[in-house]
Amino acid sequence: MDTNPPDTHAGTPDTHTDVLVIGAGPTGLMLACELALAGLRPRLVERRTEPQRNSRALTLHPRSVELMDLRGLAPRFLALGATRPGWHFSGLDTLLDFAALDSRHGYTLFLPQARTEALLAERARELGVETERGYEGVGLTEHADGVDVELRGPDGAVETVRARYVVGCDGGRSFVRQAAGIGFPGDDETFTGMLGDFAAVDADPAALAAARALGVIAAPMEGGLTRFVCMDPERMRVPSREPVTLEEFRAALVRSCGTDYGIAEPRWLSRFGNATRLADRYRSEGLAGSAGAGRVLLAGDAAHIHFPAAGQGLNTGLQDAMNLGWKLAAELHGWAPPGLLDSYDAERRPVGRSVTENTAVQTMLMELTYVPQYRRPAAALRELLDELLGMAEVNHRLAGQVSALSTAYPPASPDADPLVGQRMPDIGLTADGSEAVRAYELFHQGRFVLLDLAGGADAAESVTAGWSARVTAVTAAEHEGHAALDGVREVLVRPDGHVAWATRTTDEAARRAGRAAALTAWAGG
Repeated sequence: MDTNPPDTHAGTPDTHTDVLVIGAGPTGLMLACELALAGLRPRLVERRTEPQRNSRALTLHPRSVELMDLRGLAPRFLALGATRPGWHFSGLDTLLDFAALDSRHGYTLFLPQARTEALLAERARELGVETERGYEGVGLTEHADGVDVELRGPDGAVETVRARYVVGCDGGRSFVRQAAGIGFPGDDETFTGMLGDFAAVDADPAALAAARALGVIAAPMEGGLTRFVCMDPERMRVPSREPVTLEEFRAALVRSCGTDYGIAEPRWLSRFGNATRLADRYRSEGLAGSAGAGRVLLAGDAAHIHFPAAGQGLNTGLQDAMNLGWKLAAELHGWAPPGLLDSYDAERRPVGRSVTENTAVQTMLMELTYVPQYRRPAAALRELLDELLGMAEVNHRLAGQVSALSTAYPPASPDADPLVGQRMPDIGLTADGSEAVRAYELFHQGRFVLLDLAGGADAAESVTAGWSARVTAVTAAEHEGHAALDGVREVLVRPDGHVAWATRTTDEAARRAGRAAALTAWAGG
């Protein structure tokens, strides 16, 4: 592929790249891995000069673990974390039951963000992508055929990089978003909490459990640290930009729990707020008179921020990256069908809206309990919601939202099969002439998978004829049953594990025609 597009505008860049990813947190690292897996060599830059040591996020939810499974990475993550089948909604006593969901990974994986970043950085290196540290964006100019980005490097020198596309994964204060003129409407913070990781704590497990019962999160972490998360009524209006002191944290614990648990030797103190914002667009509009939308995209916290209720922020960013990576690679390789890259905004921005609204509700349920005039009705409301969470249907619905296992993308056609847009079930199957595998094992290379569950319509031959470079065709001699697949004879699954097309017809001519149309619509002509 030509990575040096013709210079059709003024200025001579210092370097060229297909994709410049700005921000090497979990989202940027995941995106870089996806692009490299698709045969690109993105440039990944990060403002921080050292890898993240502190971990604001501590969890991977079920869909994120599934994404790692789709790429063959789940064993690496599971080896370093601990799993729990339940998870909370706004700190209510009745937990969400992830184990009851339709997934092989019906649990939350407790894994510090620093570990997640290290594992993804390791994978990126395996795929040929190194994180370039100490680089900060200081200028961005979008053109019809690319984007010029001025980067200040660790030595203070500024270089101009010309990229065919730029993706901002650079957090809530995103330079990329601001430079591209993308709006970030929402609500300013009204409520803040405090987080502290302490090396010395004079408390046994029973005392820490008692803290949790009083609304203070107390969690053992690796390295002998204990994390406390506290919402203090007397300090909940302090702006998040104000540093937290050890004495402030001790006083907050005493007010909440009657003891400071002997906390000492803080390794990290931080304040966080409930500011909630969603980008106007996940892709820039492009220049007047140019064909199509723009060449600047957003993912992760650059596109959406919210209170860290239920631990959804990092997970949503990983899922953004998985959705965007293969689409952007298709565009750069030249085979993307019309509108494919625009579908990133169309699919992921509604998810971002849902997450920000969901976390705003959870935050309100927390905040009201600390406001004197609302304390009693808020307690009654929380008691009612606890009771409702005891109902299987309610629990299942909220668990699906928080875990992201219920995320489905709208089909392009109203007469599409009900399976279209859903997650592909990870069924066990035996392919013709092969050993038994799980469906997710077929996605390790980041390709489309055309799965023939019935045989008899020459699926493999049709793929070989025009799409074999990006579609893996598998005919199942046997396969595990699943309610969502009842009657399904053939299914085309996207690289991110969502169903692009499915058919239940027994008319082989119609099946061939439907398959050809689906391959063209999704995998190019």
